[in-house]
Amino acid sequence: MKRFVHPAAISRAALLFGALLAYAAPVGAAETAPPSAADPLIAVHDGFVDEKTCASCHADQAAAFAKSHHAKAMTLADDKSVLGNFNNIQFDRDGVAASFFRRDDRYFVRTEGPDSKQADYEVKYTFAYEPLQQYLVDLGGGRLQALDIAWDTQKREWFWLGEGSAAKPGSTFHWTGPFYRWNRTCIDCHSTDPRTNFEPQTSKYNSSYVATSIGCQSCHGGGAKHVEWARANAGNASTPAADPGLAKVDANTCFACHARRTRLVDGYQPGRPFLDQFSPALLRSDLYFPDGQIQNEVFEYGSFQQSKMAKAGVTCFDCHRPHEGTVKVEGNALCTQCHAETAPERFAGNDPSGAFDTPAHTHHPQGSSGGSCANCHMPERTYMKVDPRRDHSFVTPRPDLSALYGTPNACTLCHTGQTNAWAHEHLDRWYGEAWRERPTIAHAFARAAQNDVAAIENLRKFLIDRHQPGIVRGSAIGEMTRLDGAATAADVRVAAGDPDPLVRLGAAEAAANLAADLRLDAIGFLLTDETRAVRVAAARVLGTTPSLDLLGAQRRAFDAALDELDAYVEANADVAETQSTYGSLLFGQGRTDEAENAFRQAIALDPTLSGAHINLAEFYRASGDNEKSKQAYAAAVAANPDRADLRYGHGLSLVRLKAMPDAIEELTSAMHLDPANSRYRTTAAIALDSVGRTDDAFALFGPTIAGGVTDANLLGTAIQLGLKLGRYAETLKFAEALARLHPDDPQLEELVGQLQDAVQHGR
Repeated sequence: MKRFVHPAAISRAALLFGALLAYAAPVGAAETAPPSAADPLIAVHDGFVDEKTCASCHADQAAAFAKSHHAKAMTLADDKSVLGNFNNIQFDRDGVAASFFRRDDRYFVRTEGPDSKQADYEVKYTFAYEPLQQYLVDLGGGRLQALDIAWDTQKREWFWLGEGSAAKPGSTFHWTGPFYRWNRTCIDCHSTDPRTNFEPQTSKYNSSYVATSIGCQSCHGGGAKHVEWARANAGNASTPAADPGLAKVDANTCFACHARRTRLVDGYQPGRPFLDQFSPALLRSDLYFPDGQIQNEVFEYGSFQQSKMAKAGVTCFDCHRPHEGTVKVEGNALCTQCHAETAPERFAGNDPSGAFDTPAHTHHPQGSSGGSCANCHMPERTYMKVDPRRDHSFVTPRPDLSALYGTPNACTLCHTGQTNAWAHEHLDRWYGEAWRERPTIAHAFARAAQNDVAAIENLRKFLIDRHQPGIVRGSAIGEMTRLDGAATAADVRVAAGDPDPLVRLGAAEAAANLAADLRLDAIGFLLTDETRAVRVAAARVLGTTPSLDLLGAQRRAFDAALDELDAYVEANADVAETQSTYGSLLFGQGRTDEAENAFRQAIALDPTLSGAHINLAEFYRASGDNEKSKQAYAAAVAANPDRADLRYGHGLSLVRLKAMPDAIEELTSAMHLDPANSRYRTTAAIALDSVGRTDDAFALFGPTIAGGVTDANLLGTAIQLGLKLGRYAETLKFAEALARLHPDDPQLEELVGQLQDAVQHGR
């Protein structure tokens, strides 16, 4: 069941929601149908019909669909739809308190509101069905907010969806904040043809949809022309006129919701290519494990794109019934439709045959949990605390990779009391040692995540290997340029010319890591790419590149792609991250007034989004107004005193104004808030040294050696301060650590020798 997903720009340990962004289309003249008496948000949009019209001819399909979770994705709150216990139930856990009760046959929750005061809020809608159900509250201005306390339908109890300490009112992750806003975060995938209709001038919503929950037209598209054709040809014995038809339903239809993606256009149109309407997240280390398994809440698209199944032409509908939303066959019979001893003709070029549903292959009793194909090759990971979802990359268990990189493997997920070494021994006994030699992306992507530049060569091998999935290759170029943009510019150019659109998308995004003067040559021609996601990505990168006059003959293509980028921004007008990023692009084009407005709009949409504050303050700095930059940082710190990045930026703004005592206070605060950040520690030390407090500066590096420092700048700064103070024994430890990072540097080798000599002779 599809639910809310956190926007890609916000980092969070556990994502609580499903669909990414929200529609922002203005209500047009065609949307004149009166709202439903039952649901005031229902409006039959132009090109659509009332959902009941579909069932009048397609009764069997409608009956099958009515049993699905999709059909119950969102409903008005009433006795039939509400599953949670509202019989004066008190909830008080993890710093979050609420009481659930009924009044006049309506459902209410009493909890902390946006003003920090306790208040009663009426539940207007249910959201999702099982294994959990959430509840939507109207906070005014058209805003529907999802409560962060949900109902566990299995245990039949309330639970908090959050992690760590409770969020404060007015912040992103408080239940009244933007993350839990239905109009912004989840409207895409739980209703039929939803329209956000956000009004930036008033920050209000006038949202509407054709049907409260997912319906026929969510997947088949607007049915008005089809109904008109059907009525015109009713009872026609002769050959009827050609049906204008509905949208073709294929895997792209499923991916529209079952993907971690960003919306590119206003209003999803079934039947159009996925990459012309969405830009999917690639295999980032904060979203996927190094071997490509699901880590954060990414849904099925990214996993499935990595699989041999996708390469062979398998689609969602080979395994799932489209109307019921259930699997076509229970148990291993689902897999042995294709993985039988005789290969289906359909897969003659990619033979899936073999005897797999036997103890000889599984080494577990037939019919047991360990004998299940899905349990071994589609391990589960739990999201939203109670919702287990299967990985769709169809991996084989690799306890050796788990030992190295912490990737999941089915053996120890099932045998929870056993170790990876135990699983390793069993696999060796059953299958020999060949399983350890199976190709994997894990080594290269794990080393890249550790910022090891040596991973570039292995990533390059993936990039040029056309047998690798496009999502792997597109992700590889992104990691390569992140590690060393200067050394990989030619690789970006190669990836940009690849036939796979996901590789080209990766190239367009990766170009942001190249020097500005290299970007145009590497990806300029992608401005006219056949795929909208690629064009928009190219425009985003080139739009922040100085000297746009270098575009020359490509200027017209850039302007066209920029129009598409503007459409993306308009479609996500209520998303603070989008506005903040757009502000940077506008500033890159010299449109300073518009850039400032975009940054301020982002802050208004989400005052606790630190990136927007930083962008505004750095905008003032780059514009030469250091005083305004300091003021912007000071305001941000006042609103978000526990954000290390804001304290650090504020400290630097004070350094530029030569207010060193205040600057040092902010820089050391940033370091204490985020002690693992070596840049904060290094900068604080340099600031202390600059005012003659060299002993205090050197003291900041005392605890870092035990942690195995790998930051050359930090070690170099510590060495300089130690030499300045003549504290050679301590400085030697830093020099040895730096020499381990650069074993072939003769100057470091000489320095270590000199320090060893000084320590030995007591100097």
